Amino acid sequence: MDNSVVVCGRVFPHAVLKRINAAVRDHPQWTRADLARRVCGWLGWRAENGKSKEVNCRVALVRLARRGLITLPAPRRTVRFGGSSFAQTPLNVPSKLEGSVKELRGLKLVLVSSKDRELDLQWKKLVATHHYLGYRPLCGAQMRYLIACEHGYVGALGFSAAALYLKARERWVGWSHGARQCHLPKVVANSRFVIAGGVRVKNLASKVLALALKRLPEDWAKAYGYKPLLLETYVESKRFAATSYRAANWVYVGKTCGRGRQDRAHREKKPIKDIYLYPLVADCQKRLCEEPGPARLSPKPCTKPPKPPQDWVEEEFGQVRLRDRRHRVRLCTVARDFYAQPGANIPQACHSRAKTKAAYRLFEHKAVKMDAILASHYHSTMERIAREKIPVVLAVQDTTSFNYNTHADMEGLGPINNHVDGAQGILLHDTMAYTTEGTAMGLVDIEVWARDPQQFGKRATRAKRPIEQKESYKWLKSFQGAARLQRQLGAATTVVSVGDREADVYELFLLAQSDPLHPKLLIRAEQDRCLQDRDANLWRYMQSQAVAGKRRLDLSRRKGRAPRHCVLEVRFARVELRTPKRHRPREALSLWAVYVKEIDPPSAKEAIEWMLLTTLEVNNYEQAVEKIDWYNKRWGIEEYHKTLKSVCRIEDRQLGDRTVWQNCLAIDLVVAWRIEHIKKLARTQPLAPCTIAFELHEWQAVFALQRPRQPLPSTPPSMREMTRLTAELGGFLDRKSDGEPGSITLGRGLQRLHDIVTGILLVQNLHPAQRHAPSSSRPFPSKGSYG
Repeated sequence: MDNSVVVCGRVFPHAVLKRINAAVRDHPQWTRADLARRVCGWLGWRAENGKSKEVNCRVALVRLARRGLITLPAPRRTVRFGGSSFAQTPLNVPSKLEGSVKELRGLKLVLVSSKDRELDLQWKKLVATHHYLGYRPLCGAQMRYLIACEHGYVGALGFSAAALYLKARERWVGWSHGARQCHLPKVVANSRFVIAGGVRVKNLASKVLALALKRLPEDWAKAYGYKPLLLETYVESKRFAATSYRAANWVYVGKTCGRGRQDRAHREKKPIKDIYLYPLVADCQKRLCEEPGPARLSPKPCTKPPKPPQDWVEEEFGQVRLRDRRHRVRLCTVARDFYAQPGANIPQACHSRAKTKAAYRLFEHKAVKMDAILASHYHSTMERIAREKIPVVLAVQDTTSFNYNTHADMEGLGPINNHVDGAQGILLHDTMAYTTEGTAMGLVDIEVWARDPQQFGKRATRAKRPIEQKESYKWLKSFQGAARLQRQLGAATTVVSVGDREADVYELFLLAQSDPLHPKLLIRAEQDRCLQDRDANLWRYMQSQAVAGKRRLDLSRRKGRAPRHCVLEVRFARVELRTPKRHRPREALSLWAVYVKEIDPPSAKEAIEWMLLTTLEVNNYEQAVEKIDWYNKRWGIEEYHKTLKSVCRIEDRQLGDRTVWQNCLAIDLVVAWRIEHIKKLARTQPLAPCTIAFELHEWQAVFALQRPRQPLPSTPPSMREMTRLTAELGGFLDRKSDGEPGSITLGRGLQRLHDIVTGILLVQNLHPAQRHAPSSSRPFPSKGSYG
């Protein structure tokens, strides 16, 4: 970004600045509006609805001219915002109107556009006459309404861009600077609301607010291409009691500081106002706090590089947003302790009574929530994918259960099988991002819940209940997490949501196809659905298709099954699935199906037969094989669940409350991912230097212990070699028939590695002279954050 300037959140390269100056010199007849229109085209500066952001561009051009970087055409006219334009406009307002809102006929909101001269002047004159602040132009994106009834216009409403910064609002939303920078346009201010002076109609104000809240999102989306998520307004408490806003369920969050919108010098003394907010969607705070990715993050004028994280723990938890800074420090300490001894209980992992007590206090604190802990890891997952420029990401989702039948004192448990009086525990539905080679990049979304025993026996009514009231809604919620990742990464990366047969939910396909910018979908079908224009069902139709080719597939070792190779017959076709009766009338679902069946399986029970449904195009054999390989990577999340239970031993955690347990689970989830990440890197990038996952003193310590007769290499060993050396510390024998090390031996090896490095650093601290020993004595670095 050399010789570039950032203005109004937009990068103006030096070449564009020269082009602007040349255009002004060569085209003296151009107005500033003409120039802004062309600059928007050069920069691709457009709003979400595709329209050029000419007003923003004109503001940026003026700022560039003030800096002396460009020359602008002389202004053709000076715009004055006074009352002369509407001074002669007669108001169509009743002089006196009393009664109740139920008696008022024809009450409605009339959308005001600047193109409609009559309505525009009526709105300005009404606000200027009856609002105590008079008429001022609204700032930024805006929407205006006249409140009409059979007697004429009884009031006016104005919505505009939100305040740049409000301390009380930021505290209520809880977003970061980057999230506020990205999502502030989705906060809209109710900057004008006035009822004509002669109108005394009971409940009119709250009724008008209800009408506006219902209509505004759609009108805003038509004008600007997106729907707002949150409304805000400011009420001068010395003048008004805000009764109508309270009656309409607006939430009071605090007060302003008495500054005006343009008061950058803090010199104006304006009345302090109460701040009220109204969420337009249920998950407003969650969506506003969504961290922007490279596709949506505006460039910053400051090019100072951020401070790099000390280790992987800071990379995953360094951006966690907790109220107390000490909680973040303690969180990182606990995460390091858990990673150093993943199979240990909490007192054993924390090493001391003081650290153990601090860990329990962290988990029990009311301000510490699982979602807040994992939000930082979600953001790190996105940054990792963007940094490595991965073109396709597989967002694999699956469900697992934790059995706490032996922990009778734990609260908040529920049945985890099909019997209400069966095993008790907690359910987890998680989404993990994988590369197409199978490397785990990090978690995308998780859901934790316990079944209510009172809900058993309602299977007969499942067709009558909406999807939001069913447990299968978990697939849609996790898909929304994948959609968040897709929005953050933009068009540079394609996110594909992958699920097993349980994900064969009709509403999931509807959600995937509801927006062309949503992630793609790849699931294994379970239902033999009817086709739209054919008598045959899905399975019979696909079996009748010609074999496109044969594919050899390597099946990994699983419980009760040795690793083996199989040969699959591949068929694919485009299908139109008939809409279920409960969703009619709707158009048929247009999908692509890939059907594979094993040739000569060892037994009918072990035979591979997959019916894959996808929203991705499958027009040839190569694309069909690609989808088969992608679905085969789904098994990685099963291995992750095994690591979580067998290595991190989450089912052995003895915590009395489910909320406390969830905070502990959040750390164990990231620790288990880290182990899986290292294991997969050794297989997908075996020749990469081990420094992508291990510190300098770690690989030197392992190499010195495992290869005592060899001098330390000048360059780090490969990822595969270092992972095998570490796994040998945990019992991996490294025989020719052993294959690659698994997560259990790797986890035990990482624990021994921590003890070895801690011992070496302790010796160096006791004998400082050894730090300056010659290179032949195999010195080790003295820095590290262990224990």
